[in-house]
Amino acid sequence: MNDPLILEPRATRRWPWRLAVFLAIAIALTIVWTTNKLLTERFTESTRNRAEVRLALYSGNLISALQRASVVPLLLSRDPALIGALTSLDYSQTTQRLISYLDEIGAQSIMLLDSEGRAVAATDRNRLGSQHRQEPYFINALRGNGTVFSTARRDNGAFAFSYSRKIEVGGNLTGVIVVDVDLRQFEDSWAGFSDAVFVTDSEGQIVLATESRWRGLNEDQALQLRSPRGAIERAIQATTDWTALPADAYLSGEAVMRQSTRIPFQGWRMTSFTSYASVRERVNTVLAMEWMLFSFVIALGAIWAGRRADSRSLFFQRESAELRELNVALQREIAEREKAEKNLEVAEQTVAQTSKLAVLGEMSAAVSHELNQPLAAMKTYLAGARLLMQRKRPDEALASFHRIDDLIERMGAITRQLKSYARKGGDAFEPLDLRASLSAALAMMEPQLKARDIVIDRQVPNTPIPIRADRIRVEQVIVNLLRNAIDATKDIAKPRIELILAAGDSAVLTVRDNGHGIHDLDALFEPFYTTKAPGDGTGLGLAISSGIVADLGGRLTARNGRSGGAVFEMRLPILEDSREAAE
Repeated sequence: MNDPLILEPRATRRWPWRLAVFLAIAIALTIVWTTNKLLTERFTESTRNRAEVRLALYSGNLISALQRASVVPLLLSRDPALIGALTSLDYSQTTQRLISYLDEIGAQSIMLLDSEGRAVAATDRNRLGSQHRQEPYFINALRGNGTVFSTARRDNGAFAFSYSRKIEVGGNLTGVIVVDVDLRQFEDSWAGFSDAVFVTDSEGQIVLATESRWRGLNEDQALQLRSPRGAIERAIQATTDWTALPADAYLSGEAVMRQSTRIPFQGWRMTSFTSYASVRERVNTVLAMEWMLFSFVIALGAIWAGRRADSRSLFFQRESAELRELNVALQREIAEREKAEKNLEVAEQTVAQTSKLAVLGEMSAAVSHELNQPLAAMKTYLAGARLLMQRKRPDEALASFHRIDDLIERMGAITRQLKSYARKGGDAFEPLDLRASLSAALAMMEPQLKARDIVIDRQVPNTPIPIRADRIRVEQVIVNLLRNAIDATKDIAKPRIELILAAGDSAVLTVRDNGHGIHDLDALFEPFYTTKAPGDGTGLGLAISSGIVADLGGRLTARNGRSGGAVFEMRLPILEDSREAAE
């Protein structure tokens, strides 16, 4: 049995909390209503100002296009070539002349009519010979003494705008010049910034509009062209419009603000409609943040009041709070793990794509580097062959062409060999004499050596130095070493390169120059390391050469000489069969 004396104090303790909750809700509603009112007015005014600026810009562009085109008929009516064609009835060159004017003038089309209204010349050749005697621009031109503007409705519902002017010779009518103005180009640009824009003439008829079905109607008729909406759609729209001020007009049942301005041209006006959607979005964002804050405060107050209301369940409340915190932490950890997995997946895809791009870039740079020397040699031989042909020495020029043919074959072999840089194997290996490879490389670099007047000191034994290797790749290494030596001596007054070829346990080729030496020996054979200016080298020559020599079972080393300059040594295994035969 409940005792009223015990329940009354408990009920007495509860009513202040209920009153506080009611007051908090009332304050929250007041703040939300005030915020909605102030922000809606502010954002609406800002949107209206931007719409007015856009409307002024649109009307300025339109009147500018009309003014530019208005002077064209006057200029063309005084063109002696057009007047002569109308007088002599010779229109063979008139159409081409009008076409040449079209790009300079910027008009849509130009047409020349004779006194009977027949098109005798036109930039649109399909209109040649057509009759325009009943067209407004022909009739208005005959009635007026200057340039007249005409508007005509086409079969597709669009309006055509044109300037026309009659051409008289000695007071007699000889023809009419018609210049069509392309104003429909503005409709697409207007549609990108406003919900709807249209231009009306002096009679209120819409002649330009972003909505094609509005053309030919007045404003009231155009705004009534909308599909009927159901009750659910009207209810939803009414809910979304609660933050907007009273609408100026409605488009498709949606509230919009209307802006109108006068165009100083034959009583035209331009009208634009801008949606309140941006205003609603910005206001609703602030209101949502306020509701979230109020909900958070109310939730904290309810938790605090509940914990004070019943002290006997303090232990369970604390345990519940700990469980909630643990749950939040678990959810946070799960979210972090999911985010980390997504980031890892994105990183893996990025690394894979980067690797593909790096491989493509390295291969492209390798091809460019390896083909530079043959291309330079071909350019020199071509210049020499041209000079020999001019001097009537065809036999010597033919020798240059043979060398160019050899270089082209070498370039094809280089592109084939580039595919084998990353694989081991000896499919292209053959017994060869290292002396022959050195001679071939010197022949390839002969134009560069002669151009620089470089002294070559070559020490080669009389007996063959047999090795088993890929001829093209060995010659590529020697060419790269010679090219580096040439570049190293470019600032030396008397450049000199020593080539020493020796055979013992292995075949050794030493390339020594009298340049400035090597500054960083540790990074010398790293890919893309170069001391040359940007555009002069890729930094791949020595890296590729080192890889080729390693594939051939040898070793490529570099050091600085005692007397200056750089020294490169290429060691390759001697062919075993030849060594045993020699022994």
